[in-house]
Amino acid sequence: MSQESLLFLNRTAVVACLEKLDPVGVAADVLRAQAAGRTEIPAEGYLPWQNSAGAYSRAIAMLGALHRPEGSVYGMKLINAAVDNPSRGIERAGGLSFAFDPETARPKLVAEAGYLSAVRTAAYTMVSLGSLGPERFDAVTLLGTGALARAHVDLLVRAFPAVTKMVVYDLSDSRAREMIQWCATTHPQLTVDLAPDAQRAVAATPVTVTLTTSDTPYIPASWMAPGTFLAHVSLDDVTEEAFLGAQAVYGDDLTLIEENPRRVLGALLQEGKVTAPGTEGAPARGHGRAVEGTLGQVLLGEVPAIRPSDGYVVSNPFGMSILDVGLIDAVHRTAIQLGVGQRLDLM
Repeated sequence: MSQESLLFLNRTAVVACLEKLDPVGVAADVLRAQAAGRTEIPAEGYLPWQNSAGAYSRAIAMLGALHRPEGSVYGMKLINAAVDNPSRGIERAGGLSFAFDPETARPKLVAEAGYLSAVRTAAYTMVSLGSLGPERFDAVTLLGTGALARAHVDLLVRAFPAVTKMVVYDLSDSRAREMIQWCATTHPQLTVDLAPDAQRAVAATPVTVTLTTSDTPYIPASWMAPGTFLAHVSLDDVTEEAFLGAQAVYGDDLTLIEENPRRVLGALLQEGKVTAPGTEGAPARGHGRAVEGTLGQVLLGEVPAIRPSDGYVVSNPFGMSILDVGLIDAVHRTAIQLGVGQRLDLM
């Protein structure tokens, strides 16, 4: 029997690989492939529970396949979280990413997924901001200042060097101040201010990115000034009326979003208050408005890219597994080139 092994990448190795990559470019390429129908995204496995402290905890298994002319890529992300993990001194979410051998179906790579997943999410935000955000901006607001926020800052300074100011807000004042200190050390070109509340944080800049764990919508349409772009990365920050009143709304995969009523936009799609592109909501259900399309369709030129002008634009990704698969594939190829990682024998 042949010896079986796989390559393991810890976070240090993952970071080394990502420094040699353009995660934003990888995300854009995958989004084009997804919009062109060259991906497979099975339903995710979702297991929730409460830990001994009563905190919401969950495990999510996300499989995907990306079909390219040079060959198909298969993989999975297992990302688990407990909302009280920061009180234990660890990040809220963590897990493992896998790349599979297309011939044997065996895992050929396993990597620490906490930072990798955060970078994948941040890369999507950067693509959406470049395609749908204001034409020019030099300031960004972050609501939530955990590990995901730091990944966004790392990519923001690379993708948008004109940004010199950030405004942050977090329910935890100490976590927000830790974020400000981290920025001062890691990205000293940024001026970072702490807003006294979420409303004034949103009002302070033309771009807001939500990176919270909120399960209660709190951002109304009245907070959104004309010319504002809102990247609704987390689950439940934006109210129903803010979605309905937006100048334009874009997602990543509208079917995946609609299948998950835990998210505000998913519930609105199921209720018919928000509908697929080119349709109108059922009159019996009231105020239906159509989503403009997906970010991948924008990149392919299939739907118009509407930037905020006399209103505000909302980007609302579901968080597709295929972005993780595309990124872990790029990381794997880079790891081979750099000679990083640890080979683990399975037999």
